[in-house]
Amino acid sequence: MYGKTIRLKRLFPDPAHRLFSVPLDHPVSMGPIDGLEELAPLATELQNGGADMLIVTKGAVREVTPVLGPTTQLGVHVSASTSLGSTSNLKVLVGTAEEAVSLGADLLSIQVNFGIPEEPEMLRDLGVAADQCRQLGLPLLCMAYVKKTGGGTPDEIRHAARAAADTGADIVKTSYPGSRDEFAKLCRTTPVPVLIGGGVRLDHEEEFLRIVADSVEAGGAGICIGRNLFQRRPVEPLARRIASILHGEK
Repeated sequence: MYGKTIRLKRLFPDPAHRLFSVPLDHPVSMGPIDGLEELAPLATELQNGGADMLIVTKGAVREVTPVLGPTTQLGVHVSASTSLGSTSNLKVLVGTAEEAVSLGADLLSIQVNFGIPEEPEMLRDLGVAADQCRQLGLPLLCMAYVKKTGGGTPDEIRHAARAAADTGADIVKTSYPGSRDEFAKLCRTTPVPVLIGGGVRLDHEEEFLRIVADSVEAGGAGICIGRNLFQRRPVEPLARRIASILHGEK
């Protein structure tokens, strides 16, 4: 277990330094959406802006490797489905922890969608991934979402986050439950670090930054936000503002 402890310390080196991670795995499920037409230039901007970790699919590692900085952490996401299929909310494993380590990963990422008929299959995969990561000393991030109208109630989001942690995730990413108080309660009842996801793109940049700041004040461990960041141009100045909040500079 020493390997996992060491890697988690690198992800969370200081209580005042929250993790600034950016998921770039969307092209598998959604196609080359706005902002993700080319990964390498975006990865460069994000790193220049202060991002700590980039999370990509295993095939996309080849695109970011040439520009990945020596201190930037790499997450490899191994859950997949596409919007072209009839079961787009069912995420299946398309890689292993061993494969991720061979690609240079500092973390394995998977997704579980709660509240749908296929939930048990994804929980089984979470257990499989947790066992693989335990054997290799690799931290496991679970992107835990409640797939109901409105994204789930605060109680349901807390349930999903706790279920993910208790099934073996070392870090949980989940939806912001609507208020700082609710997020503080979520962090208290989840026994591993909690990252907020971006969800639906917000119209106003300041509203987005307020949620990031509120999550820090409520005890969050950082962010794992994609579209609310990379679909705003230019990316680097906004990334710098986020980094100042997460890294204790503001």
